Amino acid sequence: MFKTSSIRSLLVAATALAGVALAPLPALADVESKDPIKLTLHDWTGQLITTRIMGEVLKKAGYNIEYVQADYIAQFAGLQSGDLHVAMEMWETTGKDAMEASLKTGKTVDLGETGMDAKEEWWYPTYMKEKCPGLPNWEALKDEKCAEAFSIAETAPKGRYLGGPVTWGGFDDERAEALGLPFEVIHAGTDAALFAELESAYQRKAPIMLWVYAPHWAVAKFKGEWVEFPEYTDECYKDPKWGTNKEMAYDCGKPFGWIKKVGWKDGEKKWPGAYKAVRNFKIKNDEMSQLIVEVDLDKKKLEDVVAAWVAKNEDRWKAWIK
Repeated sequence: MFKTSSIRSLLVAATALAGVALAPLPALADVESKDPIKLTLHDWTGQLITTRIMGEVLKKAGYNIEYVQADYIAQFAGLQSGDLHVAMEMWETTGKDAMEASLKTGKTVDLGETGMDAKEEWWYPTYMKEKCPGLPNWEALKDEKCAEAFSIAETAPKGRYLGGPVTWGGFDDERAEALGLPFEVIHAGTDAALFAELESAYQRKAPIMLWVYAPHWAVAKFKGEWVEFPEYTDECYKDPKWGTNKEMAYDCGKPFGWIKKVGWKDGEKKWPGAYKAVRNFKIKNDEMSQLIVEVDLDKKKLEDVVAAWVAKNEDRWKAWIK
């Protein structure tokens, strides 16, 4: 393989023969290691945006970045082994247990909050309250007539709850069973399929109960409400004796809270500047929701939306890598 100096010599000689002046090649940024930092990509638009923003900023700082598709929960095996390096979005609502278990191994490190607040829960359009007037109280869903109002041909007389992809976790199957809800949990294959079905149902005023999360464009575009389940506590998930069902855990709603970044612990020694930048990364719900709108609704290319954000926010991200 040619060294950079050899390539430069060849270019100088060639351009001199041609009588053309050679512009100086830009110097590579002074970074700790040229090995690629592997950032994980998942299957929802917001996470792809945050990860690409961080990755493109690190590229501008001179780091070698590689994007790797990874399972949201199973990625921790790779983060612990060092095969993966940084995950930009772990949601307290669904990833808290997996993240805490990983941190206890001492092989991963909490890289701080993103600045976004997470909410994920069962959600329904407001037009469905006419058929189930006890909502948003979760106990209304125990009524067979209410459940049937949310049914489709494949689940009747049970209601259908359209959950996120199985890889997202969330314990919705366990929640429905623990709370004695006459609902069948059906998992959407992808994030896009989940919200395409919401769009279709909403236009037809058709019955639908599904997993909706924020930050996301859906909560701004559609009028609806989250079901109010018993409030989450750690004991609800860990102690079956907690709550209304004394034999099963998960008889409560999902936790609401932070969205954090997590990384391979030894990566902080290898790329301290990059990890500092990841820790400094901050973005708010409203800003992220708008970026998601541009991709999902305005149909702009995700790479173009990220590039526009980076161009517009130069002072901001330069402070991250300072």
